[in-house]
Amino acid sequence: MVRDEEIERIAVAHVTALLESEGWQVESVEKENRGFDLIARKPHAEDPKTAVAVRFVEVKGRAGVGEIALTYNEYKTAERLKKDYWLYVVLNCGTKPEAHAVQNPARLGWQPIMTVEHYLLKGSEILAAEEG
Repeated sequence: MVRDEEIERIAVAHVTALLESEGWQVESVEKENRGFDLIARKPHAEDPKTAVAVRFVEVKGRAGVGEIALTYNEYKTAERLKKDYWLYVVLNCGTKPEAHAVQNPARLGWQPIMTVEHYLLKGSEILAAEEG
């Protein structure tokens, strides 16, 4: 899973347009590392400054159809926000984007991915390698 900036841009633009077409006001917070990309607010019919619903939206885009991974921050934010957190997966961004929305994605069976952060070597092995 390699991040492709153009695919992500297409996915976010697609979800933004979709939400706006459904009457949501959408604000991008992508650069703020908040655990989601967009805040969508549904304005009250009689008072547009008041929101009757709020969605915290994480967007994942794929050129075709592929696996989806959440970062630690995204997953923990989804756990905390529960039904207010929405995952929009946009497939086929390279051809004809199609969005799939999941409310409260933390309830799904995500599997942790273990990554290597450090490698460890005993000091005695360094000393032995230097001598040999």
